[in-house]
Amino acid sequence: MKHYVGIDLGTTNSAICSFDGVEVALYKSPEQHDVTPSALFFDRRGNKYVGARAYNNAAKIPDNAATLFKRIMGTSTPITLKGANRTFSPEECSAEILRVLFGYLPEEIRNSKDTGTVITVPAAFNQMQKDATMSAADTAGIGKVALMQEPVAAVMSVMRRRQSDGTFLIYDLGGGTLDIAIAQSINGHASLLAHGGIEMCGGRDFDRIIFNNMVKPWFLKNFDLPEDFASNDKYKVLVRMATWAVEKAKIALSSTEETLISDPDFDGLALRDESGKEFYLDIPFKASDFDQLIEGKISDSITATQETMEQAGLNAQDVDRIVFVGGPTLYKPLRDKVASKLGIAASTDVNPMTAVAEGAAVFAESIDWTSQSRGRKNSRGVVSAKGALALTFAYAARTPDCKARIAAKLAGKVLDGCEFQVDNLDSGWSSGRIALQNGSQVEVLLSKPGENTFKIFVFDATGGPITLENNRIVITRTAAAIDAIPASHSIGVEALETIGGQPVLEYLIRKGEQLPKKGKTDFKAGVSLRAGESGEIRVMIREGEIKNPVKDNRYVGSLLIKGTDFDDGVITAGDDINCEYEILDSGNIILEVSVPTIRGTFSGGRNFYSRQAGQVDFSDASRQISKDANAMRERIEVVQKKISDPKLEKALEKLDGASTLEDGENDPETAKQAMDEVLEAKRLLAQVREEHLAEINQIDLDSCKEFFDKTLRQYATPPEESSFDNLVLTAQRSIDENRKDFKSILDEIWRKNWQILWRQDWFVVDRFKRHTQESYLFPDKRQYEKLVAEGVTALKVDDIDSLRRVVWMLGSAKVGVGVNDDMFAAANIVRC
Repeated sequence: MKHYVGIDLGTTNSAICSFDGVEVALYKSPEQHDVTPSALFFDRRGNKYVGARAYNNAAKIPDNAATLFKRIMGTSTPITLKGANRTFSPEECSAEILRVLFGYLPEEIRNSKDTGTVITVPAAFNQMQKDATMSAADTAGIGKVALMQEPVAAVMSVMRRRQSDGTFLIYDLGGGTLDIAIAQSINGHASLLAHGGIEMCGGRDFDRIIFNNMVKPWFLKNFDLPEDFASNDKYKVLVRMATWAVEKAKIALSSTEETLISDPDFDGLALRDESGKEFYLDIPFKASDFDQLIEGKISDSITATQETMEQAGLNAQDVDRIVFVGGPTLYKPLRDKVASKLGIAASTDVNPMTAVAEGAAVFAESIDWTSQSRGRKNSRGVVSAKGALALTFAYAARTPDCKARIAAKLAGKVLDGCEFQVDNLDSGWSSGRIALQNGSQVEVLLSKPGENTFKIFVFDATGGPITLENNRIVITRTAAAIDAIPASHSIGVEALETIGGQPVLEYLIRKGEQLPKKGKTDFKAGVSLRAGESGEIRVMIREGEIKNPVKDNRYVGSLLIKGTDFDDGVITAGDDINCEYEILDSGNIILEVSVPTIRGTFSGGRNFYSRQAGQVDFSDASRQISKDANAMRERIEVVQKKISDPKLEKALEKLDGASTLEDGENDPETAKQAMDEVLEAKRLLAQVREEHLAEINQIDLDSCKEFFDKTLRQYATPPEESSFDNLVLTAQRSIDENRKDFKSILDEIWRKNWQILWRQDWFVVDRFKRHTQESYLFPDKRQYEKLVAEGVTALKVDDIDSLRRVVWMLGSAKVGVGVNDDMFAAANIVRC
């Protein structure tokens, strides 16, 4: 590999660099800017524009433009350009940016088979978002590609300019996300001690806050507008133009204390309010106003930074400096506040706008591009002698140091008088002849960055040469080296503790463990599956550390073994399910599942994630997110009646925005932010559960009893009533005796409750009618419409058995975006 490329695919701006092993080159946009706006635009003739021109036109003609699509990567949210009569996925839009950036490269790099490209992603990105980024690169036609986490790339950029050792903190605040990384540098080697951040926290959020708190009230005061004008298509151009003006004013405050939120382009658009009054925009905007508005977001970022420091076991005295990365950090008051609150000195070691792309290019040089998994190059090298002499020379093949050692290793005896010599073929330096003994070493100077070539000579006692299998070695003096990268998420396979037992997460990797990681974990089939049948065995992947309930962790997809995937044989309940996995430096998973009894292997490349099954359409998910938030609110309020804990109040605050999300809210950013807040509330409730387990177990049992008595007892058979009552007594004893089997007992109670419900025709009809109102939860619209049509036909002729089958299939096909009480898509593999 000769050419190494790094791309920072940003929310608002993107950048591209290359690295030749010695120097980094930055490729500017046609407008000669270091960065290219991540914007796509089509004019009325259908001509496509990407970058600055697209960004400038996006505000004036929003129906023809796509921006900020990185924030919804890994979702099924369509990006519809009504004015251009086109619809794209977020990864298709990203592909357009990547294609243009890659076009900036010289032809010799762009078209070379010896080019490897690293694209960065936020550390907070989940598996679906990373997978979508890889899909975008493939669509863009970029050849050899690997992903890398943005904070790691930033660390590489800092290390390339290193002047001294120490511990430093990366505060990377971009257009859409905040990434925090803490690294320790020793002799050019960096170890990431911890990293964290906030997915929806960046310059775009600052813009929204300014608009909502200053611009929107100003418009409502000065013009005749409906209260909901900001989400009204009639005023889309007004909102986009105003937001554009906000961004320009915000940027201006980086160099002045006061500016105006204003836009002269309003004059040429003839935009008018309900009374026919022409719009204008003229709002004084001071740095002090900006500081006050973003105080909450900055406070959140400081808290996230402190949490990351706690993960690393560090306090402010242990960290030498904060390195600021990302466009919003060009605002000095922000840097000063963060540095002051954390008690750590600020640094400007790197260019905030291009550091991530530069670091990505440097990291690209460390990747073994011949490997399928894109692992890192081997840092050790060996050359051996031929013949009877059992001699090898071991050396550091890659090091950021200016010096390296070459050591001789002898497996047997060597005659007295044998010698060896090392010559530097680049500089002409020679070690001279050195007595050859086991452990003999020579220190060589690496005279230049990049590859340094040496030749080794070995002589016998008479001075005659001894042949080496390979007498030349290459030692690469690297710009920097990353020795340890911690995982940003805990990732596990959902499985049952026992057949019929409670679901648990069998972790493939825990947050903070070092990447990359390979491993194998075994399960048992929890159900039987015959070749050709319509059923499936589900290897479900979740991110998070919530123990109970497991479904509160983020669902990122499944590897499905369907009966239609194999031609012969039967997978019997209890058969082995073997999972081999590799988690790369980027956090991506390569998964392969084998079933020995049918001699079948099912790889992630074919159907892992069933990615569409985990994706959410955030342009049509407001109803479900609001429903999920209200269900969480009810859970928390029930707990609050018995337990006083400030985390519960904090969880309710997180749910405020999601609970009031209006049905039909079509802003994907608003919906995704709300969903993230729901996930955070779940995490906080899980912490309270761990700290007050007995009390919450009692709450859960009482709720289960109340539901059975009010709803199910009238439908239960006498044996079912007796079984339920006995299980309740057993569960109560488990709580009273502080036993660990409560959850499995409660799961058994709910399973029996479900069986009673599933027998009831009214329940099946009610569930079907609910599904007909939830089209937004089904990514495969054709399958959904077909099943609904079958259900409608069955309902008309009162064929409840057929309707029951349809409902089951609909339940299995639904996206799980929140609190899920269904039994359709539960884990059906068992932990060994």
